[in-house]
Amino acid sequence: MTAAQIGVLGILGGTMALFLWGRFRHDVVALMSLMACVIGGLVPTADAFAGFGHPAVITVACVLILSQGLQSSGTVDWLARTVLPQKAGRLVSLSALIGLGAFLSGFMNNVGAMALLMPVAIRMAGQIGLAPGQVLMPLAFSTILGGMTTLIGTPPNLIVSGFRDKASGSPFEMFDFAPVGVAVALAGVAFIVAFGWRLVPARRALSGGEFETGSYLTEIRVPEGSKAVGLTLRAFEREIEDSGAQVIALVSNEVRITAPHGGRQINADDVLVLEADLETVGKALAVFGIKLEEQGSSSENKAAKPSREQAEKSASDSAEQRTDKARRDEDIVLRELAVLPGSSIVGLSATDMHLRSRYGLNLLAVSRQGRRPRARLRTLRVKAGDLLLMQGPIEVIADFISETGCVPLGERDLRLPDGRKAVLAGLIMLGSIGLVAFGFLPAAAAFTLGVTATMLTRTLPLQQVYRAIDWPVIVLLAALIPVAEAMQTTGAADVVSRFLVETFAQDNPVMALAVVLVTTMFLSDVMNNAATAAVLCPIAISIAAALGVNPDSFLMAVAIGASCAFLTPIGHQNNTLILGPGGFGFGDYWRMGLPLEIVVTVVSLPLLLIIWPL
Repeated sequence: MTAAQIGVLGILGGTMALFLWGRFRHDVVALMSLMACVIGGLVPTADAFAGFGHPAVITVACVLILSQGLQSSGTVDWLARTVLPQKAGRLVSLSALIGLGAFLSGFMNNVGAMALLMPVAIRMAGQIGLAPGQVLMPLAFSTILGGMTTLIGTPPNLIVSGFRDKASGSPFEMFDFAPVGVAVALAGVAFIVAFGWRLVPARRALSGGEFETGSYLTEIRVPEGSKAVGLTLRAFEREIEDSGAQVIALVSNEVRITAPHGGRQINADDVLVLEADLETVGKALAVFGIKLEEQGSSSENKAAKPSREQAEKSASDSAEQRTDKARRDEDIVLRELAVLPGSSIVGLSATDMHLRSRYGLNLLAVSRQGRRPRARLRTLRVKAGDLLLMQGPIEVIADFISETGCVPLGERDLRLPDGRKAVLAGLIMLGSIGLVAFGFLPAAAAFTLGVTATMLTRTLPLQQVYRAIDWPVIVLLAALIPVAEAMQTTGAADVVSRFLVETFAQDNPVMALAVVLVTTMFLSDVMNNAATAAVLCPIAISIAAALGVNPDSFLMAVAIGASCAFLTPIGHQNNTLILGPGGFGFGDYWRMGLPLEIVVTVVSLPLLLIIWPL
């Protein structure tokens, strides 16, 4: 091997090791890989950032925007209400939900399809007598399967099409993936509905009412002369830090302040609403000389008698305060939120996010894989798949969801669907797909035109257009495409392909096809599926060239394998998303995932040989 080939393979091996380690985000690892290739002279400096203009990357960004338009306008909600039965048996309900998930993910971002249907799945689980995870995992797997059916269903398909375009001068068309993809998806969905869901362990996930947020919430009134008078809330909590308590509200002059700022000063006669256990309350009583609210004396009897005018004004002010307090208390809600992979709050704590000062929200509890972590809530760093129990005004929680990319698991009453915009969003998506399907425009141009129409018609608010793009995925793709091309230009892909053909396939094209399919499946289970496709496509093309057979068969095998990440929670974002709500552990996925991958292999190999003959 040449020095360039050794360098590329070494960088690629290090990249895969970092993906497996999981210490750094995938996009950061991809940028590290790209920069290593640039510094090593393996990727020309002028071509280092060409990936950001690659048609596959542009198409992925546009599809994400159009998918968000379908979500926010209510198009998919209407479809779900129309298709899903309200009262039906277990088999019919599961079939309808899983089938809808697979269908939607063929034409929109499959993470978006999963996020939309998660609340429906959790509600359905209770109706048909199953644990939430027994519905969530089948839904997650079906949305992954549905992505393999069309060009835009999943980023790996777009990457595969891009490599085919460069190799032969012609990309795959919109429905070239359908003959094999639809058959495999149908077989997979049938297996899931008939047998697969029975293999899912019935884990008990913590719901909003089951979060262990402390033994109880209690109110303590601060009397005159207490050591707490004059302290800030931050200083008060610091004094009882070892107990794990936190102040979640303050009542001052009969006005309740939810999520008070840490710099707010405690005054005599204030009431602190404390999340605490018995030991914490005892410590507060001893240290600060304060009493439980029901034990405190009323301050009304100690006040001087006001004049008639003052009394009338006070009565009026009190009425307004009570009305305002009642309105606010009515709007204060608890919402259970799931943290999406790639959410802006991953890696941050409540303190880092400034939840109270910036949003006016309380983080009451965190559930990780069905358990509450032992770390302090305000210092616990959020991970993808965590469940957050948030308290605050419903409008503020809605803004927090929109800004951070979390998913509400309760009823989706935070969005007001617009019938006109829902129709427009659906027509724009259908029009974009039609332009690609009938060959009027390439995918990148057609979906960019769709995004332009979305912005002109305001089916998606303009401020949400760029938020809809999953930037870590975009950076990942754009950084790895030049690295994958370096594998071809240096001949490293040929070296790997010869090794695989001679060692495992023994110059048998059918065996080589199976090796590519299984290898892609394995890698997509342990690293990002888009990254897997980018790495395997050059190798697949080189294997086909070495054997003198049709490269399309091998590229399609990569596309199928990259859409089969069923063994781990890290292989696909949808798997990560159900980790907390389903109460799953790392080893729970293979129970249904391994038989499903066997089904996919058995069904797809003969179809690849028939539809894309060698």
